[in-house]
Amino acid sequence: MAAETLFLCLALFVIAALYASVGHGGASGYLALLSLSTFASMNSSWLKQHAWVLNLVVASLAFYHYQKAGFHRPKLSLMFIAASLPAALYGGTLKVDGVVYDTLLSAALLFAAYRLATSKQPEESSQPNPLPSLQTSIPIGASIGVISGMIGVGGGIFLSPILVLKRWATPKAAAATAALFIWANSAAGLLGAHLSGQLSLSLDPLASFVIAVACGGYIGSKFGAEKAPQTTVRWLLIFVLVLATAKRGIDLLP
Repeated sequence: MAAETLFLCLALFVIAALYASVGHGGASGYLALLSLSTFASMNSSWLKQHAWVLNLVVASLAFYHYQKAGFHRPKLSLMFIAASLPAALYGGTLKVDGVVYDTLLSAALLFAAYRLATSKQPEESSQPNPLPSLQTSIPIGASIGVISGMIGVGGGIFLSPILVLKRWATPKAAAATAALFIWANSAAGLLGAHLSGQLSLSLDPLASFVIAVACGGYIGSKFGAEKAPQTTVRWLLIFVLVLATAKRGIDLLP
């Protein structure tokens, strides 16, 4: 078990660094990894709650670096978070499984990656489109919030492609908003689990996992915010979407 924990910590470090580079918490990657370990025997509620805790750590580091670098647009974040919080709280009280659900989710993630890869890349100096109306942002935020609560992610994996494809934000501005969005939804999901009497966190091995993702999250988010050009962040996001799709595919295996 000690050897497995060490391997998991190393893998979590890499996953956190990759996801944090685009402002994500990494929950989909953590869930995929844990699903391949002895922790796969734990129920879905246990797995997603621990993924949310790791999300809180990595998303906070990602937001710190992207906000410090000047990419955060508070109004853009608020428009989506205000709708997603109550929805994620509700979603955290639900238990959802099913092959059809996983298949549809995989298709949605893969389609987003395809659209990002094939859509026209704007000039880095070009201005984003005006912010969406509340009539547009509220349904999007609420829908992502419910999904996040149900499956145990923060929702950035869905929000970031929308922000970039609609050109409401540059890839780095989308990363900043996604990081805060993920943190808020993860906290709401944990609160929902607590209120429904499902909260079950294990300090061992959670403490080791937290240290691993904190180190990876710090390095990855610092690189994404300060070093990587916008185009690099865009392609990193595409890779993360494909990785998340692979995670859903693992869930479909017998």
